[in-house]
Amino acid sequence: MAELHVLCGKIASGKSTLSAQLGRAAGTVVVSEDAWLAALFGDQMASIADYVRCSGRVREVAGPHCVDLLRAGTSVILDFAANTPEQRAWALGVAQAAQVSPKLHFLDLPDALCLARLKQRNAKGQHPFAVSEADFDRITTYFVAPGEDEGFELIVHGLAN
Repeated sequence: MAELHVLCGKIASGKSTLSAQLGRAAGTVVVSEDAWLAALFGDQMASIADYVRCSGRVREVAGPHCVDLLRAGTSVILDFAANTPEQRAWALGVAQAAQVSPKLHFLDLPDALCLARLKQRNAKGQHPFAVSEADFDRITTYFVAPGEDEGFELIVHGLAN
């Protein structure tokens, strides 16, 4: 049976790393927001407003695509931001349309660790988007930890696990 895995965590919390690990399972594909954004809108991504606009356009296409994959029996790792109730509601809608039970992986790590990882990631230059510490702080103000009542099977990944 196909599964939908959704990821929630602050910038540099390890969402893409977890996506890659989960994506190694047979019959599973990773659908990465960052990859689509970089390929389609990389030259247009200069602000948070640009991200919101471009991400919305990607979601318009990715949502139905993921539903089709799930209905075909392929599990999907949705490596998209699910850091607000609205973003999670969109992912839940994908699961409901495909009639699968979604799993929400919450990477619950302290800001200091995420910032240290962000600095390393930026230094390597391998991520499609470099994020400054100021941008991290600004974007983190929008972060809302998930609740048990949002319709997902909640799986918490913290420092201890």
